[in-house]
Amino acid sequence: MQNRFSLTLPGLALLSALCACQPQTTPDTSKPAQDSSEPTKNSAATVAQFDWFEYQGQDAVFAAPLEPGQYQNPVLAGFFPDPSITRNGDDYYMTVSSFTYMPGLPILHSRDLVNWQIIGYALTQQSQLQMDGLQVSRGIFAPTLRYHDGTYYLITTVVDRGGNFILTATDPAGPWSEPIWLPEIDGIDPDIFFDDDGKVYIAHNGDPVESLYEGHKAIWLWQYDPKSQKVLPDSKRLLVNGGVDLSTKPIWIEAPHLYKHDGWYYLLCAEGGTADQHSAVIFRSRSLTEPFLPYSNNPILTQRDLAPERPDPITTAGHADFVQLPNGNWWAVFLASRAYQERYFNTGRETFLLPVSWKDGWPHILPAEQPIPYRLAAPELATAAVAEPLTGNFIWRDEFDSNELNLHWNALRRFDHSWLEFNNGHLQLTAKPDSLVSMQQPAFISRRQQHTNFTASTALSVPAAPVSAGIVAFQNEQYHYYLGVRQTSSGSEVFLQQANGAAPQNIASMPLPEGTNSVQLKISGNAGSISFYYAVADNDWQPVATEQDALLLSTQVAGGFVGTMLGLHSHLEAEPQR
Repeated sequence: MQNRFSLTLPGLALLSALCACQPQTTPDTSKPAQDSSEPTKNSAATVAQFDWFEYQGQDAVFAAPLEPGQYQNPVLAGFFPDPSITRNGDDYYMTVSSFTYMPGLPILHSRDLVNWQIIGYALTQQSQLQMDGLQVSRGIFAPTLRYHDGTYYLITTVVDRGGNFILTATDPAGPWSEPIWLPEIDGIDPDIFFDDDGKVYIAHNGDPVESLYEGHKAIWLWQYDPKSQKVLPDSKRLLVNGGVDLSTKPIWIEAPHLYKHDGWYYLLCAEGGTADQHSAVIFRSRSLTEPFLPYSNNPILTQRDLAPERPDPITTAGHADFVQLPNGNWWAVFLASRAYQERYFNTGRETFLLPVSWKDGWPHILPAEQPIPYRLAAPELATAAVAEPLTGNFIWRDEFDSNELNLHWNALRRFDHSWLEFNNGHLQLTAKPDSLVSMQQPAFISRRQQHTNFTASTALSVPAAPVSAGIVAFQNEQYHYYLGVRQTSSGSEVFLQQANGAAPQNIASMPLPEGTNSVQLKISGNAGSISFYYAVADNDWQPVATEQDALLLSTQVAGGFVGTMLGLHSHLEAEPQR
């Protein structure tokens, strides 16, 4: 990933202002700031209580049953960008960018490359990272996950809060180590490569020796000593300047991954920016000390050469990683996005899977001008179904009957869950004055929107003043919807707030019947339209505001690199609403 978004659209000026700072090259070791907004734990006046949360996806591209031996793309639907994959025997593990969502760096497991489940996170402790004050699309950018000699290695970047670092674990589900910081390495998207001679290398995106144009970047290589946990200071060398063909002014060469195959070193990179010009390109060399030459038929993956008006378009394809199966076959995971209205997507960048073929010593993912298939023959591995699928149409429901937060839930910026508690089948959120526009940690948990057509609903008790509580569709601090309930001087009400590039505004409200103690809330989204409902009696849904603008939840309007998240929020209002 890169700290830019290569579309000229409304909302990007705001993102540019937020993203003006470059990543630091040394860690921020200061202690976490004291949070003056911390609520009084379990104060009855500040607790919001939720009974359940349900999410349902209803996309047409997932509707038909799979044929025997087929699999469904994307394999990780919704906001799972920049995938990196590794294999240990018959087990496959993957991680993705998490930005400022915590816990961070989800670890996913599969036995068949098709059915994945979240088994844990690499970032789970405040001692590992601090992200207070960071906008939602900063933080953790593209990681690389590798298994070598009994140890899992995860290398990544925390943008604006320390730079590049490595984590290690002997169990991918965790726990993972404290960060091993790499202050010499600038830029983003680091890769760790274990050569067959025992040497270890780190490749990464960074600035060129001389910047010739906007978006001109380079790929650099360092040797790394795992014993001292440091890079060798005089080992830095240039691998790629600019991209495949510098004379054409290629932009944003990034996401390097090194492999060795049949005596060649291969360097897989992303090029063209993270929007509809995105691609994957390949280089090779006989030695890490010799120049890497680009493939004459690059890119080996893109969708930029297809008509935008095609049906059910998949766009933004690029940023890939390879894995080799025990039978010798190769497969690629990569990011792409399912779009509506030709170019918009609210689900963020998703993870897709395609086979890799080798021709004349070069890997191929997808021929030019060929759309990414939604369904094709699955890898030759035994099918291994999972309890909570991450693709296809499904219903996901949390009854809050556990004493631990389900792994699909995330909070923002901090690992602190002191404001969250389970109580006899209910989730209790202790309200904080931090609203959804805050750069700290609001009392807000969320899970991914994984479908273009979806519903999300919850049931909760009407909170006492001065607390509001409800359900949220959240793209970032300046672009979101909050459907909530609260007490006013004249009774309780349901309300809808919209943030559309500025401070949230109340756009609808209606009183609840006198004596209402509990209420159900529902968000229904369909591409660029979104509707909001409430019910006092079961399933007696009444409209609050229908067919509202969902384009503001798209990456193309809101900017940034994340997808829409759906979840639950409790807010300590400044004073009772009137």
